[in-house]
Amino acid sequence: MIRSFIFNQGKLVSQDVGLDVLRLLLYDEGVQIWADAEKPTEAEYKGLLEGVFNFHPLAIEDCIAVTERPKIDEYDQYLFMVVHAADYRHETHRFQTTELNMFIGRNFLVTVHEDPLKSVASTIDRVLKNAPVIARAPDRLTYHLLDALLENYEPALLDLSSELGELEKRALTHTSVSILTDVLQLKSEVQRLRQVVTPQRDVLSRMAHGEFKIVRAAMLPYYRDLMDHLSRISDRIDTYRDTLTNALQINLNIQQMQVNRVIKVLTVMATLAAPLLIVTSFYGMNIQHMPNTDWPSWPLAYGMILGGTTIMTVLLYWFLRRRGWS
Repeated sequence: MIRSFIFNQGKLVSQDVGLDVLRLLLYDEGVQIWADAEKPTEAEYKGLLEGVFNFHPLAIEDCIAVTERPKIDEYDQYLFMVVHAADYRHETHRFQTTELNMFIGRNFLVTVHEDPLKSVASTIDRVLKNAPVIARAPDRLTYHLLDALLENYEPALLDLSSELGELEKRALTHTSVSILTDVLQLKSEVQRLRQVVTPQRDVLSRMAHGEFKIVRAAMLPYYRDLMDHLSRISDRIDTYRDTLTNALQINLNIQQMQVNRVIKVLTVMATLAAPLLIVTSFYGMNIQHMPNTDWPSWPLAYGMILGGTTIMTVLLYWFLRRRGWS
């Protein structure tokens, strides 16, 4: 599906025109175009990107292919940029990232994405309500799109923060393998989000510092504000990563403490059983004279053996208690 919006001096004058009309309007210097392609077919890809705008084949190839890493490339008359929106799914404990491809020219903006994006929908709604404020120029329209995209990171980060709090509580009170699995999975998702956000910050940094002529000098402070916003998001992601690392370490420490308690109990039991083990091992040997072979010596012998081992066990227990080892 391709939606198009035609602006003249910032005012919305037409929308959803055909590709042939777009091709003609592209050469009208007083007109600005925003074409948004959502889940386009192969024919729509070809007609819009090649037929109307005649973009570079490498840019079209990058647009069609899934690109995990944000990027920005400069061509003669336009910029090609790849950014990612993020949404957190509670049911799967995973981040869903959606790629947004943008071609930014002097008098046009082309956006291409496979899935519906809240940022695009909200920007379209704002354009329909107040186009002169939003769509005065392609670099301004791009700013509002990116601003909406970054704003939509906030609900995902809040959902993640809530789940981190629950996971921390579980890590402090439970030591099951499932908690470790959840922590490691969530840590992997946070790392994946960080790998998206960090290069995205580099992309915005290049735009904010005036590297590209497509972005006018008057818009640079706005792009610097976007870069600051993304830096705050990156800092929060780093904090979440550290929180998960701490939760994992705490849970492992609790497990180790429980193992140590078990080992301590088993060690005490083995120590208290040592006298009996020594005596029974001694009389279990193949020796010639046994104290229980003739009456009446064997009752006395058993009494001496059991009494001696009992006394040694009691003395060992007292020694362990005195040293605080039990």
